[in-house]
Amino acid sequence: MTGTVGGVARPTSMAARRELGDELRRLRGERRGAEIARLLGWSESKLSRIETARTGISESDLERLLRAYGCTPADRLRMRELARRGRARVWWAPYRSSVAEPYDEYVAFEAEAVSICEWEAQVVPGLLQTDEYAHAVIEVGADVSDQETILRRTALRMARQSVLTREPPPRLCVVLDESALHREVGGRAVLHRQVQRLYDASHRPGVELHVLPFRAGAHAALGEAFVIFEFGSEERAPVVHSEDLVGGQLRTKPGDVQIYRDAFEDLRGRALSISETRDCIARTGDSLR
Repeated sequence: MTGTVGGVARPTSMAARRELGDELRRLRGERRGAEIARLLGWSESKLSRIETARTGISESDLERLLRAYGCTPADRLRMRELARRGRARVWWAPYRSSVAEPYDEYVAFEAEAVSICEWEAQVVPGLLQTDEYAHAVIEVGADVSDQETILRRTALRMARQSVLTREPPPRLCVVLDESALHREVGGRAVLHRQVQRLYDASHRPGVELHVLPFRAGAHAALGEAFVIFEFGSEERAPVVHSEDLVGGQLRTKPGDVQIYRDAFEDLRGRALSISETRDCIARTGDSLR
């Protein structure tokens, strides 16, 4: 998922494109986008698409932009390298035809994060799903209409799990609602094997798993699932991904991110401890035999 040079993680294509856009906005400073676009003979929307990572940038356009900003040689080298990575083919490219375009960003953030904190109220998180459980979740998606798409999305979800075996692996902290342990996604036998996978995952280094019991009552994240990605660098701000019926939404504003951090801590504070969670999962697995 992530290239490494000298032990340093390198951003995947979408992550590099987003980082480049952030850097270009910083270099633009107080100048209006319309002013820069007019200077280069571009539309303002073209510059906006580059800065928001909705499109890449050619070598020639990048050079013109860097000249307009009067960049230092060091900035030029860094921007060229980010642009090169942004044009690179990512490992999940073969699956792109089966998923919505914003999913690129989600997979890129997941691949780059040093910390992943996830709250899930309905189903087991994708990074901890078995293939048959994932297949059952994906086939009921509102935008799925054929078996080929279901199989390709399932294969992608399984491939994403390799992020947990990279070196170093990310810290994965999951709070899972107790209801997800009882919802028979794919049937009772599929759920039993999924619960066993959860129990095994709870013993993996770097994985912190908590079950939010029914008795916890109301909490700060009723009705919403979300993931917080953090990257271990002051230059890369954390990102929140929240999910609803029509897709996911990314949030990067510091105030928004803090609201989700606070909600996650509220959930973790109400949840079972790690050892209590293992006992709860084990009991649920026994009841499904």
